[in-house]
Amino acid sequence: MFFSFDGIDGVGKTTQMELFCQWLRAKGLDVVECRDPGSTPLGERVREILLHSDGDTPIGRRAEMLLYMAARAQLVDEVIRPALSASKVIVSDRYLLANVVYQGHAGGLDLEAIRQVGAVTVDQVMPDAVFVLDMDPAAADERMQRSLDRMERQGDDFRERLRRGFLAEAACQPGEIHVIDAARDVDSVQQEIRQIAAGLMSGNC
Repeated sequence: MFFSFDGIDGVGKTTQMELFCQWLRAKGLDVVECRDPGSTPLGERVREILLHSDGDTPIGRRAEMLLYMAARAQLVDEVIRPALSASKVIVSDRYLLANVVYQGHAGGLDLEAIRQVGAVTVDQVMPDAVFVLDMDPAAADERMQRSLDRMERQGDDFRERLRRGFLAEAACQPGEIHVIDAARDVDSVQQEIRQIAAGLMSGNC
């Protein structure tokens, strides 16, 4: 099985992923955690460029999208596909949906073009379920007690477009993208995620 977590920054993805992986391992499953971009030597170098480059390195939207795709292609080949072949469970912090929303819905690139590039990038390796943690961007901002990365510094309007993009994609793919109300307490959010995953895993047996 392959699960991914997404949503705007500050909604609690890291916490929920950690609890979810703990639950999976307690069930005796072999779990591989990864982050997109990242989790490979190439992916980590691309991540540094995308998220932590200074203003002396301008990155246009198309270049930004393609850099994410390059890191993801390596992640699929080096980590995700081998893990799935070995019957392990993959849990990824972001995946292809993030490109569609960040560079498409919020960034203005053509959605169909991103999907076409994405299809080549992932080569049919897609999550069984995507958990989109959703909450008001202003409330999510209050949770971020750290310095912001390059993508997080793009303003309130950008974050509003991100949220609308995630919800629009979820409305089009209700069986694959599950919107989780992240404004609730941690345990309630986690319980809903586990219920959805349990149903999918029982049907996969």
